Amino acid sequence: MTVSTDLRLTAADLDRYLDLVGDGDEREAVGLAMSLLDAGVPAQRIIVDLIGGTQARVGELWASNEWGVAKEHSATAVSERVLAAVAARTDVPAGRGRITLACVDGEWHGLPARMLAELLRLDGWRVDFLGASVPGRHLITHLHQTGPDAVALSCMIPTRLPRAHAAITACRAAGVPVIAGGRGFGPHGRYAQLLGADAWAATGEEAVTRLASDWPPEYVADDPGTFLGDEEYTHLVRSRPQLIATAMGRLPAVFPGAHHYDQAQIDATAEDLGHVADFLAAALYVGDAEIFTGFVEWTAEVLRTRGVPVGALRVGLRLIRDQLVDFPAALRMIDEGVAAIAD
Repeated sequence: MTVSTDLRLTAADLDRYLDLVGDGDEREAVGLAMSLLDAGVPAQRIIVDLIGGTQARVGELWASNEWGVAKEHSATAVSERVLAAVAARTDVPAGRGRITLACVDGEWHGLPARMLAELLRLDGWRVDFLGASVPGRHLITHLHQTGPDAVALSCMIPTRLPRAHAAITACRAAGVPVIAGGRGFGPHGRYAQLLGADAWAATGEEAVTRLASDWPPEYVADDPGTFLGDEEYTHLVRSRPQLIATAMGRLPAVFPGAHHYDQAQIDATAEDLGHVADFLAAALYVGDAEIFTGFVEWTAEVLRTRGVPVGALRVGLRLIRDQLVDFPAALRMIDEGVAAIAD
């Protein structure tokens, strides 16, 4: 196996690693990472640049329809094993303090959070990594049992923001400050502050720096937090099953091709309509249409790469819109979404 002989990763290292995880070759992928460690490449660079950088490329390959879901999942599983192997080769005394790290309830993208956990350990923190989709009540129980210095919360998808808000509020009520991270908190972490987080970090390395140099933040123990989620949000969440069922029932009348859908296509369409409702609800919760329009634009591009007419997405948006005629904010957001993908 050929690896770089200096302290930096090369393009060849990155390409080789992508090929290995794409082939599901766990043994060789671990071997490459270990060889890089032996050559003097810092573990942080392997975590951030090799594993993290490759995961970004994997996501792009899936979005462009070059990789299927199974291959993407297999690659992620290999990177998880590589990360574990790197962690097993490094030992740093925990002298800074103790941090609880978790993905918010409903957030299943656990690898970015696990990468942060290892970066924090390398910086001298004792880290309790609770994993993906941690229910709020269990998170708070853990805080009372362990008394950490901080909580790091990961949210990669904005549909989980209401649950992130509940978790942040509960952590602060328990007297533990929160640092938030992940794309779900919006550009520059705009929703993290809105939801009451004490700090936000754009990357794992930024979180490590923030916790080492600018922590703890000023904390107000009796801060009640911000109330979010109005009548429109509440109605949408409560009526979600009926919205989807009604839209599916009306679909064949406005999109004749649906008459010929098999069960797999029916299930996929219902799931897509559920995503529409969930992103609309998240946008209503924080009062920012960009969450919804961004999702619509991204979905349209994914559909195009898969040869699905974008008109099908516009039909779905209208089917949801027709059921929300008494809710002006929701109508405005859907209209902005339709306009965003207009040919």
